[in-house]
Amino acid sequence: MELWCEDECRLGLVPIVRRVWAPKGKRPAAAQRIERQWLYVYGFVRPGTDQTFWLLLPAVTAAWVSAALAEWARWVDPEGQKRLVLVWDSSGGHTAKGLVVPPQVELVPLPPYTPELQPTESAWPLLREAVANESFAGLDPLADRLAARCRWFIDNPASVQAVVGHGWAATLNQ
Repeated sequence: MELWCEDECRLGLVPIVRRVWAPKGKRPAAAQRIERQWLYVYGFVRPGTDQTFWLLLPAVTAAWVSAALAEWARWVDPEGQKRLVLVWDSSGGHTAKGLVVPPQVELVPLPPYTPELQPTESAWPLLREAVANESFAGLDPLADRLAARCRWFIDNPASVQAVVGHGWAATLNQ
């Protein structure tokens, strides 16, 4: 049995503005292009280990969540022999009627309004810092930057585990 946690992060063309240093008396310029188009990063982490899996998808619907679950299960367990327990919240895409769950996956919903219990939630500041104070011409450049950050997550598992590998879930995987 393996315990995994999953969450999604919505990022789009609405900029994430962070404070920056500037010389005294000067106001720093921040690009502001407000356009409500979004991408979603699906993050699967196995707390207490260096295993993570990241997907960049256009929406959080029953069809896309089903596709994400199938791809993750195929990556984690190609032979379909493991029992995979996936902890996630009860968002609309997770509770939709058309959701298809792979047979080796058991879903465990978190109680409502408890993001502090979701280890994957702690990875999102690391993701957002890669696009903070930037304006993107469209979703393609944003997708490129997010894909690069997800590759960085895979190449630097210790950095990700430093923020997600704590608490109740990490102790269950050891």
